[in-house]
Amino acid sequence: MEAETLYNLLQLPKEATPPADEELLQGQKKKYLSPTSRADPKLAELQKVLMEWINTQLHSEHIVVRSLEEDMFDGLILHHLFQKLAALKVEAEEIALTAASQRRKLEVVLEAANQSLQVEELQVKWSVETIFNKDLLATLHLLVALAKRFQPDLPLPSNVQVEMVTTESTRSGLKSKKLVEQLTDCSTDKDQPSKDVFDELFKLAPEKVSAVKEAIVNFVNQKLDRLGLSVQNLDTQFSDGVILLLLIGQLEGFFLHLKEFYLTPSSPAEMLHNVTLALELLKDEGLLSYPISPEDIVNKDAKSTLRVLYSLFYKHKLKESTDGMPCGSLN
Repeated sequence: MEAETLYNLLQLPKEATPPADEELLQGQKKKYLSPTSRADPKLAELQKVLMEWINTQLHSEHIVVRSLEEDMFDGLILHHLFQKLAALKVEAEEIALTAASQRRKLEVVLEAANQSLQVEELQVKWSVETIFNKDLLATLHLLVALAKRFQPDLPLPSNVQVEMVTTESTRSGLKSKKLVEQLTDCSTDKDQPSKDVFDELFKLAPEKVSAVKEAIVNFVNQKLDRLGLSVQNLDTQFSDGVILLLLIGQLEGFFLHLKEFYLTPSSPAEMLHNVTLALELLKDEGLLSYPISPEDIVNKDAKSTLRVLYSLFYKHKLKESTDGMPCGSLN
């Protein structure tokens, strides 16, 4: 049975959203997303971008999200998504059939996610209770935080705000108040990654791409020769992160223990772990000036791979010789 079919079988019946005029016990509060916000096109666009992102991440596992409210509450998809993004194993029940087991699973996954996100308890805008109760706002806050942590270049719509209505039953009757919550940042031109030289190269001078690749491959092979390694295809041989990590170790003088990465990765998650580690090492050295998603490297995106290798080439080759690159415009 495929994972998508199994997932659909595990879903609980949909719960209707309680009406705003639902009778409340004295002292009880209810929090609702206002109808105006629910109809906001920017909120719909944010949900669409997040769902497409999740479905892309989990495509190989045949998991499809159709509703953030209905599909995320039990921890099943969050479990798969977080493991894929963080490239680590979270020990939680794979199949949770009862509400109690689903809640336990969600608690384990959220604990791991919160640790990875490094958010302080007072700053967390989601909880086991709110996610499990299909609170759309809490779910969105969590997914936006995960996207910003693991794929900062994901084009989330900017300045998405929602209006929340809180109704409380008091001795003097029902009292309501409205509060605006910010879901995504207000972007400016400075927030957007500026086009780099490789955008221009691929767009305006595609005939020079081969020359650039050849120069970088020659440089890489010179550095890897002492390890008995060589690269013939720049587009494919860096996707598992192994050669990239060994190259960084050679150039930057790092000793990478074999326990820190997978020398012979056997799954996309292990490849992602390797590439993520490599990009973190480059960031620590101040070599990456353009945001690069590790998923793009694993998926053999030529432009992203070139950006990473050129950062090393520039530091260790062009600093020695200004005529070492066949494409002068890259200086």
